[in-house]
Amino acid sequence: MKKFLLLNLCILLLATTRLFAQSHAVTGKVTGKDDGLPIPGVTVSIRGTTTGTQTNIDGKYTLNVSDGAVLVFSFIGYSSQTLTVSGNTLNVILSPSSQQLGEVVVTGALGITRTRNQQSYAAQQVSGEEVSKQRSDNFIDGLSGKVAGLQISQNNTMGGSTNVVLRGYKSITGNNQALFVIDGVPIGNENNNGSNQMQGGGGYDYGSPASDINPDDIESITILKGAAASALYGSRGSNGVILITTKKARKGLGIVINSTVSVGSIDKSTFPQYQKQYGAGYAQYFNSGNIFGNPNAQVAPTSDDASNGYAFNPNLMIYQWDAFDPSSPNYGKATPWVAAKNDPTTFFINPVSSDQSILITNGGDNGTFKLGYTNSINNGVIPNSNLTKNLVDFGATYNITPKLIVGANLSYYNTNGKGRGGTGYDGNNSDNRNVMTNFRQWWEVNVDVQELKAAYNRTQSNISWNMADPQDGNTSPAYWNNPYWVVDHNYETDSRNRYLGNINLNYKVTPWLNIMGRTSLDTYSELDEERYDVGSIGVPYYSRYNHDYSETNFDLLATVNKNISKDFNLKALLGGNIRKDYDNSILAQTNGGLIIPGLYSLSNSLNTPLAPGEYDAKKEVDGVFAGATLTWKNMLTLDGTLRRDVSSTLPANNNKYYYPSISAGWVFSELLKQYNWLSYGKIRANYAQVGSDAPLYSVNDTYVIFPPFGANPQTYNNPTKNNSDLKPEQTKSKEIGLELAFFKSRLGFDGTYYETNTFDEILPVNVSGATGYNFKYLNAGNVQNKGIELSLNGTPVLTQNFNWKITLNFTAAKNKVTALYTDATGQEASNLELASFQNGETLNAPLNQSFGTIRGTDYVYNSKGQKLIYETGPNAGQYEITPNSNNNIGNTNPNWTGGINNSFTYKSFTLSFLIDIRKGGSVFSNDLAYGLADGIYPLTAYTNDLGKPVRNTLADGGGMIRPGVYPDGQPNTTRVTAYNYGDFGDGSGLLPLKAFVYDASYVKLREALIGYTMPQSVIDKWAPVKELTFQLIGKNLWIIHKNLPYADPEDGLSAGNLQGIQEGSYPTTRTISLNVKVRF
Repeated sequence: MKKFLLLNLCILLLATTRLFAQSHAVTGKVTGKDDGLPIPGVTVSIRGTTTGTQTNIDGKYTLNVSDGAVLVFSFIGYSSQTLTVSGNTLNVILSPSSQQLGEVVVTGALGITRTRNQQSYAAQQVSGEEVSKQRSDNFIDGLSGKVAGLQISQNNTMGGSTNVVLRGYKSITGNNQALFVIDGVPIGNENNNGSNQMQGGGGYDYGSPASDINPDDIESITILKGAAASALYGSRGSNGVILITTKKARKGLGIVINSTVSVGSIDKSTFPQYQKQYGAGYAQYFNSGNIFGNPNAQVAPTSDDASNGYAFNPNLMIYQWDAFDPSSPNYGKATPWVAAKNDPTTFFINPVSSDQSILITNGGDNGTFKLGYTNSINNGVIPNSNLTKNLVDFGATYNITPKLIVGANLSYYNTNGKGRGGTGYDGNNSDNRNVMTNFRQWWEVNVDVQELKAAYNRTQSNISWNMADPQDGNTSPAYWNNPYWVVDHNYETDSRNRYLGNINLNYKVTPWLNIMGRTSLDTYSELDEERYDVGSIGVPYYSRYNHDYSETNFDLLATVNKNISKDFNLKALLGGNIRKDYDNSILAQTNGGLIIPGLYSLSNSLNTPLAPGEYDAKKEVDGVFAGATLTWKNMLTLDGTLRRDVSSTLPANNNKYYYPSISAGWVFSELLKQYNWLSYGKIRANYAQVGSDAPLYSVNDTYVIFPPFGANPQTYNNPTKNNSDLKPEQTKSKEIGLELAFFKSRLGFDGTYYETNTFDEILPVNVSGATGYNFKYLNAGNVQNKGIELSLNGTPVLTQNFNWKITLNFTAAKNKVTALYTDATGQEASNLELASFQNGETLNAPLNQSFGTIRGTDYVYNSKGQKLIYETGPNAGQYEITPNSNNNIGNTNPNWTGGINNSFTYKSFTLSFLIDIRKGGSVFSNDLAYGLADGIYPLTAYTNDLGKPVRNTLADGGGMIRPGVYPDGQPNTTRVTAYNYGDFGDGSGLLPLKAFVYDASYVKLREALIGYTMPQSVIDKWAPVKELTFQLIGKNLWIIHKNLPYADPEDGLSAGNLQGIQEGSYPTTRTISLNVKVRF
């Protein structure tokens, strides 16, 4: 209520100053001074507003304006003109400016601006409007498909983490995530997901802290892709940098309000379809006995979490789980043996969410300020789940003198989550934090989800369909809780309070020399609580994780921008940075269970809680850096930088390391001005070396404190042997690029080829247990990445009332592990296993192959690549399978990625949509491996080649013939049964892990928008309103193509190096939003 009262008060105050202006139409024609011809596509805008139009094919325009309005005429390749309206006609002549395109200002490392001519490395910019238009509370998702070389992977859990990788994985076991920098201040983006969660072992995905940033406060984002672009950021910039520039206040009062309401639903193509022919059981049987006075009772095998049972028959009366629930209308009754009316798709809800924001700016001759507030309420598609954000952004500048300006920025981010869905497979409590594993892998299709909901609502108890032995009175869950009990009793909550700010002082010593000093702080405190209530299968527990993080930066930077002669310009910088990181956490949990149900507290522990796990880390990196850019006639540019860092995580004799870079650019279009069709052309090339320091506490050996034995303290060696001779990890990078623009910049092209080599990798390698350790840190290994990045933009149609703009991005990249380490035998290791998962599949970094290779059992093939089938013996008709798991069965890296972004404008209407594409790469589906074994999918209940149900007995025409050949090359003709557990999936050893590796390609309609802006002639009557826009927005609207059944191939477990494995995957959430934007 307070928010609405405040908003109404602001509008009322503005209304008291309302000015009634009269508007009229002004028309005119824009021509070029060089040839006198009309110029189509000139932007004609009213200064200080977003209202405007474009000239048509004849150079003519019409625009409704107020008396005395100031119009700005701008077009690439021509000098802009600003003119005051005095009458109904205003003709304009624009003068050519061949250098204008090259003088477009771009933001580079450390926030230093330069012209496009002076930039000699690959960078791409995305406007804040482009990022925020999808109205997501995570701005990172708004970059997907819009930047060549940037790979964004969005996880489907509510508020889940986003994987952000530029130009591939470089570090085998280290961090590969891009660095986020906001207004020159690096920010932390490390999530709280544990190693067990990342390996599919159960847990929660707590999201990416960088998603705290307010999308409505972003002016633009610049992506620095290569090492030459990011070398000045030191070790943190080795994976590329995403520079965020926030909105700044301008002269005069401005207020912008956005109000968004969204409705979500699941994309059913990313969730299981269930076969409707067969019911509960690992095999085709019922339990029998004398129950409820029926001596011939047949009872469904409720403890079997599978659907390989008897075929449905409505005339067959069976006692099912609800017959043993005293609160059920079916208590003591046998019911028809049929497929459930309400399958697990009805578990999901269609949530309504909202996002409300206001941004107030003002500025004068002596300073500026901005104040913004955003409230975001995101309700999830699973019951009892929501994510709420309250964001406050403040910024101000004050001109102490004309040469001395002080500025300050402070943002407060408050995030509160409840009911983030569990991920992976939780063996400790039979996966009862993630109901998706239940629905996707272990399910009885005769179970009605809405009846489970009714049972829970009647009793508020854990009435499970998966009763252990109801005939003998044991109705407790065998493996699975009631899913509605899970979301109400076994859930997490999390909160994060974050402050991000800086104070800066700029002193312009001379017109060409500026000195900036800045102190910045990024600090946050988090509390993650997990609950598992009494009455659930397994051991109840409560845990809490308190985490505090802070990063402080002290920067001093001197910059020079001087024309040292008529033809030469020099830009130079000299600076230093001191960075101090502090990371502290405590993890505590109950022991042995909970005493009082529903009371989640450490003091409610059944046994005395064990000592908490504690972590305390401090780190400091001191850097000095310098750079110079020399430009000759705005045509030739030579740029060089050098940074030296000293890191506290490296040994004293190796803790100093350097980052050199050199770049060159040639704007060859300056020599080809006689060709009117060429608007711009530049060749650029660069070379750089960057590095990364060591993980914290990996130099000196440490001990782990163990709970005391009586009164005697206990410690033991850390299982990883540290290394006092570690060196920094290094990456050498080189790239060459070409930029072109044609036909007065109606068509543009940017292409880059790059190569990187990362060496002296810091690896924890396996060592013999006889040493007293399991791993040892070594400098070893080399990873090579190479690829091409292409970006094409154009305006195919441009008239006064209609224009069409299109941008295409394309990236093709490959990586290879060219060296590993020498093992205990003195031989070069052939593989480094990154992680293993539930079914035995592993992710690897094999020598001379791709990082992210999936390994496991495979088919046995003949020389023609055909799958071999046993011809005789007990396995006749079944596949031959490799005896070991050391086979390459997939590669998680895509062959290429791309995006197609279209925007259409007709008068006051706007239509835009983004197609996001991934080609190639692999995903391993544990969901299908188990779900197919359990018989829940339609792929296990089809009509075979004989026209019979495949699950019939062989005598009744059932069974299947597996595709393949006998050892002699003849096609397989042996029919095998198809009604047993594991016949279609992993469970009986009949299929290798290779059978569950799928193509991860997709084509997605990622986002679409239809907008309407009220005409200026109407707005002029509504002062003080200056703009009113309505937008209908869709996100994740349609997966146009994919090869992975029943799931989204993009979904993963967490951000990080371990990708391409699905375990209890969540469906994609499709969102439709209505946004109203009002500007005063």
